[in-house]
Amino acid sequence: MDLNSLNIFVHVVQQGSFSGASRAMNIPVATISRRVSELEAQLQQSLLVRTTRKLTLTPSGKVLYQRACVGLDEIFAAKQAMNEQQEEYKGKLRISIPPALYVLDDMFHAFNEAYPDIQLEVFSSVKKVDFIEDDIDILIRIGKLNYESAIARHLGQFRHVIVSSQKFINRYGMPKHPSELATLPIAAWISRDSEVIWQLGEHCQSIKPKFLSNDYAHILSSIRTGNMLGELPPMLANSLIDSGELVEVLTDFPLPLVDLHLLYPSRKHLSRLSKAFIDDFIAFCQQHSHDGTLFNRS
Repeated sequence: MDLNSLNIFVHVVQQGSFSGASRAMNIPVATISRRVSELEAQLQQSLLVRTTRKLTLTPSGKVLYQRACVGLDEIFAAKQAMNEQQEEYKGKLRISIPPALYVLDDMFHAFNEAYPDIQLEVFSSVKKVDFIEDDIDILIRIGKLNYESAIARHLGQFRHVIVSSQKFINRYGMPKHPSELATLPIAAWISRDSEVIWQLGEHCQSIKPKFLSNDYAHILSSIRTGNMLGELPPMLANSLIDSGELVEVLTDFPLPLVDLHLLYPSRKHLSRLSKAFIDDFIAFCQQHSHDGTLFNRS
């Protein structure tokens, strides 16, 4: 059986006409009709009932179509896999990440070393991006998602922590309850809302930050002055808490859990390079799931 003729037959059924299959496959209508006729001759079966208005599958045609759809998908998938196996990892990979995820730098450097012929482009942004318009291959996002058409891989959860320096505590004292934040100088993530509210355990506390930023690197810098306290993701705070430079406060009033996701546009059209990065990134998250590099320690 000629697989090209079988593929043309499947397209004719899916498009509902010879002309539709011709447009979809960019093959002349006469060639489409001839190849279907040749297939019928090879099988010695009538596959389609042709009328001026529509095409109808014969019982034999229906059986062949149902089996051929599955078989052709597997054949083309195998062909693609063989082609990819022969391809080298090369080209450009564009990734969008949230700001201040410096903990990922080691993973990026290791990926570059593992695949020396690739160009890795990393963009920091909190804005929603369009995979096509912004030419982005993979997204790393924290918090709620707004990408309905994308494939999302959940990588873990963590809580931000409220921290200050010992200098700050010596000056203002150790806060015991969220209500005390109302009178303290605070560095906070900038919000679209006019009012900044922290959910601390069961307590919602409105605060009036002295410093606001959409980059936790700047918030951390403000906290390090000793003049403010603020909230940081654990991947920035953990090592500084361990070293004693920062002190975690209000530990009995935890901030809400947030999710870490990796997103990509489609499973069917992923490049071999994208697949490799996704596998490596998932492995990186699993490797550091409990050591405080990315998430809160267990």
